[in-house]
Amino acid sequence: MTELTENTMTGNNEQHCFHCSLPVPKNSSYLVKINGKEEAMCCPGCQAVAKAIVDGGLTSFYQHRTETSPTARAVLPDVLQELSLYDKPELQKSFVSTDEKNIKQASLILEGIVCAACVWLNERHVSALPGVIEFRVNYSTHRARLRWDDSQIKLSDILKAISSIGYLAHPFDAGRQEAVYKKERSSALKRLAIAGLGAVQVMMLAVALYAGDYSGMDAGLEHFMRWVSLVIATPVVFYSARSFFSSAWRDLKVRQLGMDVPVSLAIGLAYAASCWATITQSGQVYFDSVTMFTFFLLAGRFLEMGARQKAGQAAEELVKLLPAMATRITEDGDETVAVSDLALSDRVRIKPGDSIPADGVIVEGRSSIDESLLTGESHPLAKTISDKVIGGTVNISSPLVIEVEKLGEDTVLASIQRLLDRAQTEKPSIAKTADKVAGVFVAFLLVLVSAVAAWWWQHDPDQAFWIALSLLVVTCPCALSLATPAAMTAATGSLTRLGVLTTRGHALETLAKVTHVVFDKTGTLTEGRLTLESMQCLDEFDEQQSIDIAAALELGSEHPVAKVFLHKASSQNSLSAEKIEAIPGQGVTGIIKGTRYRLGCAAYVNDVMPATLSTQSLHATEIFLANDKNVLAVFYLGDELREQAADSIQALKALGKKVWLVSGDNEAAVAYIAEHVGIEQTRHSMKPEDKLAVIHQLQNQGEIVAMIGDGVNDAPVLAAAQVSIAMGGGTQLAQASADMVLLSEHLPHLVDAIKMAQRSLQIVHQNLGWALLYNVLALPLASMGYIAPWMAAIGMSASSLVVVLNALRLNKSVDV
Repeated sequence: MTELTENTMTGNNEQHCFHCSLPVPKNSSYLVKINGKEEAMCCPGCQAVAKAIVDGGLTSFYQHRTETSPTARAVLPDVLQELSLYDKPELQKSFVSTDEKNIKQASLILEGIVCAACVWLNERHVSALPGVIEFRVNYSTHRARLRWDDSQIKLSDILKAISSIGYLAHPFDAGRQEAVYKKERSSALKRLAIAGLGAVQVMMLAVALYAGDYSGMDAGLEHFMRWVSLVIATPVVFYSARSFFSSAWRDLKVRQLGMDVPVSLAIGLAYAASCWATITQSGQVYFDSVTMFTFFLLAGRFLEMGARQKAGQAAEELVKLLPAMATRITEDGDETVAVSDLALSDRVRIKPGDSIPADGVIVEGRSSIDESLLTGESHPLAKTISDKVIGGTVNISSPLVIEVEKLGEDTVLASIQRLLDRAQTEKPSIAKTADKVAGVFVAFLLVLVSAVAAWWWQHDPDQAFWIALSLLVVTCPCALSLATPAAMTAATGSLTRLGVLTTRGHALETLAKVTHVVFDKTGTLTEGRLTLESMQCLDEFDEQQSIDIAAALELGSEHPVAKVFLHKASSQNSLSAEKIEAIPGQGVTGIIKGTRYRLGCAAYVNDVMPATLSTQSLHATEIFLANDKNVLAVFYLGDELREQAADSIQALKALGKKVWLVSGDNEAAVAYIAEHVGIEQTRHSMKPEDKLAVIHQLQNQGEIVAMIGDGVNDAPVLAAAQVSIAMGGGTQLAQASADMVLLSEHLPHLVDAIKMAQRSLQIVHQNLGWALLYNVLALPLASMGYIAPWMAAIGMSASSLVVVLNALRLNKSVDV
């Protein structure tokens, strides 16, 4: 064993990490058994890497290394890429989720993305791999959403495929992404500084050379100044402009024409021609043009980078909500542990002002919780024992003890992040069209440049070269490809801060064109917190017995009706139901002590319904309990109308939308709600198939329908509508079927979402119009020789920047 692996203690008895040699925090316990000895690590990251190395049978790594490993985050990608440890289940559990079809999904960071063409190249390359189901990259955040079949291809193979075209991909990590952003910004600043310094110096020499052409200059001095210009321009080309050449080479290796191909041709040809002219002491030099448009291109991309990162800021804010450490309660007292070390059923103490580290249920205390960053809810919500809390929210007033119920990829925050990633990486139809146009345009541009250069070579050879350079640069279609993703990323970020989560890429584009807004009633226009107002017992059972039977039938259900009976059931209720079967939109049936019972709407028990049955509340929801012979009880459930529901309906009408109410509830209850909120078009007593028929009828008439619902029975209808919106408190199935989720559950935010969708579509059209207009104007001007190379660089950079800055207007208030 080398001195390096033995020296984990310093002279002052301070313990250092066995893996990376950083100091081990006091009272921490991150141990890994290496060569039969427990070795201390400084953090969970180093612990995970060391465990992976030991589990892979590679303990000799520590014996033969000649220097300490950097840090866990720095060494992790290289080690895992070399050893294929990313395929190990114990490592994947922290960043990979698996759906019901056994398809895996992960969020990755891509390093090396410099323009929209890089996104296109990666998507095309990875999507072509067998076993990859979906690969989408968000240009604003450089995050990628990957879905793959692990039986056909391994994650390590996908990462190697990305590496083979010159990019680096690794599992998403908030801390590492921040480091990537800083590295990207620092590198861009260095390249920009070298280009700026070189451009200034070369331009000073160019002015002297131009003056010498008019007033005369000694040939030796002119030759000397050309050589000085070459020396200054060389680091600009080979260092500052390297990103253009690297990107172009990656495109050409896979036989694609990306947007940096014409730029690289312009810079490379101008530099090569100038070098030849300098060496042979003949012709013109273009070092001033080379350095100037390299500088302007880099300046434009640097400003665009800042705007792009700002556009994706909302998604990054969500990532940072979870704290790094938590206070776990043990038999020996409280201990501070990493959140990654928590386990299900652990009890965690939350002090006022602390963030909640995981999803759980309160077991001690009562307090108010700030959920604003997740749901857009501006007021803290009161929480007490048995209430659920969400990881990432903030405890405001009093200490709490929670029991951990969900961790990692199973938490609400992780689910929101996945949905947001999916929305920002999926492309609406207008973006796909723009990408296709941009790809064809590059090929057209290269053909056009060749034709224009040939014409000028025949008529004025001295002008041919620099006109071709200008044409190559000025018409690069970066702005065209940025037009839609920049706007959509900014819009989804703004809505996320409001508590409106966009989960599908097409949602905003479609929502802007909606003609009809169709609401369900319970849990949508109403609070969804049903209460038992009254009940009738029609048989031998008393009220509590009837409630207990209903609770046994509803055990395990997520429906709001189930919560009423489960809450009212007696604490000694020992009834259990067998062969439970739920009929969406109607009710539930099951066998209790040999007798089959049914619980549901009037139509569900119609065959045993008495001829006359008095109704105690005209606007209540009626739920019937029956056996195979008689109706045993009738429950009348009340629900409060959501705050500002009526104002929201009127606002939708003011936007020109037609509003419908389609509910499975009885006619009286539906009419009562419709009258109070001002909806004229209503449908009552609707089964899920009846709701589907209404949606299809409107669609067959050419209408674009937005459906808002929250229950299990709404899932098929949500899936059928052109754009669907689930309430944040609704079931997971409804949210999975929806294109947007109203996390805040504030109906005015639905109005804001439609306004934002309309604004975002306007911005996209403005961006596309500007990009096309710019190219239409610049192309003939450059072809005729009216645009110098340095002017072309400014024009191309400015066009991309205008598009991004225009999109950033969507980060402002949604009021229009």
